Amino acid sequence: MLIADDQSDVLEALRILLKGEGYQTDAVTSLGAVLNALEKRDYALLLMDLNYTRDTTSGQEGIEAIPRIQALDENLPIVVMTAWATIDLAVEAMKLGARDFVPKPWDNERVLTIVRTQIALGSALRKSQQAEAKNELLRGKMPSIISDSPRMRPVIELISRVAPSDANILITGENGTGKGLVARALHSLSTRASKIMITVNMGGLSEGVFESELFGHVKGAFTDAKTDRAGRFELADESTLFLDEIANLPLSQQAKLLRVIETGEFERVGSSKTLHANVRIISATNANLHDEVAAGRFRQDLLFRLNTIEVALPPLRERREDIAPLAAYFLRQHAERYRKKLTGFEPAAHEALIRHEFPGNVRELDHVIERAVLMAQGAQLKANDLGLTSGPEGSPRLEEMSLEEVEAFLIKKALARNDGNARKAAESLGLSRSAFYRRLQQHGL
Repeated sequence: MLIADDQSDVLEALRILLKGEGYQTDAVTSLGAVLNALEKRDYALLLMDLNYTRDTTSGQEGIEAIPRIQALDENLPIVVMTAWATIDLAVEAMKLGARDFVPKPWDNERVLTIVRTQIALGSALRKSQQAEAKNELLRGKMPSIISDSPRMRPVIELISRVAPSDANILITGENGTGKGLVARALHSLSTRASKIMITVNMGGLSEGVFESELFGHVKGAFTDAKTDRAGRFELADESTLFLDEIANLPLSQQAKLLRVIETGEFERVGSSKTLHANVRIISATNANLHDEVAAGRFRQDLLFRLNTIEVALPPLRERREDIAPLAAYFLRQHAERYRKKLTGFEPAAHEALIRHEFPGNVRELDHVIERAVLMAQGAQLKANDLGLTSGPEGSPRLEEMSLEEVEAFLIKKALARNDGNARKAAESLGLSRSAFYRRLQQHGL
């Protein structure tokens, strides 16, 4: 809470009164100091005198400052006070945005009642506005992890053990292994599950928008900043922030992320006001971050902060017991979506699925089943519907493939050669990371 008065004895009396009720206060003696303080941090309430240096009775100096204060923080509850209280002065202050009015000398109980009420109302207003911003994001249902594989049992047990904690978690695994699904499961089983998990795809962020996206910006901070905008850390306050493809974060930005994870403090772009957010970090990558650290592309101290617990997901080729139940799940999902009556797989189709290596993992399986549902003409999916190849002898001839099919084929080969490492696959194809990820999404890989 910020209190402002030009008399030091008044400030001390208020500080003692409010401290007795557990309130922390900052005290200033001028309106200029009020504005400076509000530029640097957020306060739950401003309790300010209306009279300072211009005169001692009119209150106009404080009255004229109210719009300037609201320009810095429109949600800040302002309670004004003066020894020259009149109804007209109170009405004028309230019209300009003050929430309440305290005459001097004050009644302690009245002051405490006003402070409690206005802080509660201000907090409710801030949460309401944050909720409105969050409601613009997609609300996800609690996910179910489908698995019959012994390789996945310790992973699922680890998820159930660490999810209720607030520990930061790093999810590792090849592209398409289900890292996003695990992140949603961790959040759904946590004490923060009543709030929306906020997701940021770090691979899709250019360096120019990194700070604005994560920390927000104020109006006028740059050309397109038409209004104030909350960043993802602010939206994730008291919830979970999922940083997907964390290895793609440029080294130049990693120190900024580290500071927020360590302290919970950040500033919107264009503002010097320090904000605070209580956020649990879940991050994911298909890269080996220890190798990235050794190569000088990733900060070791940031890695330590991110991987309090590491959840490593095996590729689909190492959990083949899961192919059949996952395929059945995707079949039901896509048959319902496309309004097709399908009862299952022919034996040859089932065998083709089990034999396939799936370099794109679960995401590729999903894409294969969706394509098969669209192509199917009978009650069951046939091997030909799947469009899979099994080994070199079954590889399609390039001249028989479309340009899109060739591109998808080469991407799969590059992923397979590099054990699912997207960064190395992108380098082998001469693509930037962002261009490679766009193509992965385009081809359902």
